[in-house]
Amino acid sequence: MYFQSINSKHPFAYATIPSGSQPGLSAQGMGNDELDEAVEIAGYLYDPTQDIFYSSMDPWQRHIGYCRLYDDAAAIMGMIVDCEPIRFEYGGKKWLVELWKGQYDLVTGCEIGVYQAEFDLNIPGVFSGTFYTSVSNANLLHMSCNLKKNGSTLFTREEKHWWLTGFKLGEFSEPSELKMDVGITLHNEEMREAFVAGLKAAGYADDVFTVKANTVSFTFDVPHARQPATRTPETDRIIQGKNRLLCEMYQEITGPYPTTKEKLKAIEEQAPEVYQKIINLGKTKKPFQALALAVMSATLLIVLFTGVKQASATSELLQD
Repeated sequence: MYFQSINSKHPFAYATIPSGSQPGLSAQGMGNDELDEAVEIAGYLYDPTQDIFYSSMDPWQRHIGYCRLYDDAAAIMGMIVDCEPIRFEYGGKKWLVELWKGQYDLVTGCEIGVYQAEFDLNIPGVFSGTFYTSVSNANLLHMSCNLKKNGSTLFTREEKHWWLTGFKLGEFSEPSELKMDVGITLHNEEMREAFVAGLKAAGYADDVFTVKANTVSFTFDVPHARQPATRTPETDRIIQGKNRLLCEMYQEITGPYPTTKEKLKAIEEQAPEVYQKIINLGKTKKPFQALALAVMSATLLIVLFTGVKQASATSELLQD
């Protein structure tokens, strides 16, 4: 979901790589200029071969960091997603590789995010934990994932990235129906061993992962980690009921149309409210930006009143 500090004066600064430089991929449109622009602004690109959306290298999500509070808020925003954090220490830094899979409103998808700890955060009565920033370009990892639903592959993704994702529009899934076959190549043997130790600490036994050179492979199925407090049977039932209806509406409207351009045109004309949800694909921009701003504001207030200079923020953090 988020980004990396490489500037001691501005811990929310990072270097960028133009999205067009991503290896092995070319950004192709859907034949709908308005939607192409909206999807790009939302931080995604489109793969017409697999008919999926995936994250660009430098989207808005890279600017808002990550903390557990974001996972806790996901269900409220219509996302019923399994979370699996893997924490380890390497190079004098605390690292987090987190995996997600599930239903993101109108899409089935998965994510692998790579982060480094920035500071400890304590908002009394709200949240206590670590705030992470997504890694710099120097620390990108080569990652791959194969997302399967009930044993059948929905899509595959492979790229050197800080946030490897894939989202299938109009597909409805329960998180329990999904499995992610994951491969992560670490920078060297020392980092690989640190990651393996984190994987074991997360609950993965020796016989459920493989190591080849500096690549660690495993399957994310039933999460080992404690899931967000908002993931209750009742909230899952209510929110997934709404998500299922949206996907069924999408399938019913777009069924007669062979191309993505035609499908989206039909949705825009027949169900504009669904079209707006498509534009807000995946991690919805405004709510997550607002949440990040609230986290930053609370942190700054705590710093101000306690005199503890743990972090600073920049005014460009949440620029559109």
